[in-house]
Amino acid sequence: MLGDWLERRVAVSLYWRIFLLNAGVLALAVALLLGPVTVSTPVLFGEALVLLGGLAAMLIINAVLLKVGLAPLARLNRAMATADLLKPGTRPTVTGGGEIAALTRTFNAMLDRLEAERATSSGRVLTALEGERKRIAQELHDEIGQTLTAVLLQVKHAADRAPEPIRTDLHQAQETTRASLDEIRRIARRLRPGVLEELGLHSALRSLAAEFTTPRLGVTAHITPGLPHLDPATELVLYRVAQEGLTNAARHSDATRVEVHLRPLPRGGTGLLVRDNGHGLGDAPEGAGIRGMRERALLIGAELLVGASPHGGTQVRLEIHDTTGATA
Repeated sequence: MLGDWLERRVAVSLYWRIFLLNAGVLALAVALLLGPVTVSTPVLFGEALVLLGGLAAMLIINAVLLKVGLAPLARLNRAMATADLLKPGTRPTVTGGGEIAALTRTFNAMLDRLEAERATSSGRVLTALEGERKRIAQELHDEIGQTLTAVLLQVKHAADRAPEPIRTDLHQAQETTRASLDEIRRIARRLRPGVLEELGLHSALRSLAAEFTTPRLGVTAHITPGLPHLDPATELVLYRVAQEGLTNAARHSDATRVEVHLRPLPRGGTGLLVRDNGHGLGDAPEGAGIRGMRERALLIGAELLVGASPHGGTQVRLEIHDTTGATA
């Protein structure tokens, strides 16, 4: 393009580039005045047309040259406006030399530093979050869970000795207490995936699919054999992304079927796919759940793609090309 060629050929500052462009236009005007063009007094109609045509031509040439000269700055401005630290890797191309090229290189270096700092800070936050999840899950299990178990036994003991009218009410209280205890256990399992630590990712994903399965929502897990070895931090990211994808499908998509696929990638690595048959994302902006998945993906150098499924609904695709993972 003419703008790239001009920037490569004229490696001068933006100030001098604009000055030379305007000087060229003015030199052309002076050359026309010193040429065979004459102006009568009063100005004839034909001469006025020639002057107006020359002025219009100079303005057009000046506008085109300025647009060409400022094109690299406009490209850099668009890159700055669309930069997203949760979608790394996109960088404006550095062409030629001069101030704009130096500014582009500085902007790219700044993005590299910001992405590295964002990944480091997100790693600390998520590590602290996982520790807090474990603590809360342990307290739910040890404190509230045991307390409700004791209450359940006391209510059962009282119901066995109570007269019939009161026994019915106590049985209802007993069932309510048992349902609350089951709900607390379910919350504790979601906060701290013990099955992931004890039995591994494959069993954890199958357990997660069974947990989200209801009469209105069918969830199936498909684990392809031959997966590469994954470190604990990578397995935790895969589990949390699958959990968030299933949570979004169950709460927001009105889906009746969700599929969870864990399989090796054709060129090496591991891929996770969570796909539902709901109404899709539409024009809704990304919420905290998707942003959290992107932050987790950054920790292990993975690529997260969230969009429409080919057969309708929404799909969440996490691709880990470097299976060494990262420590959170």
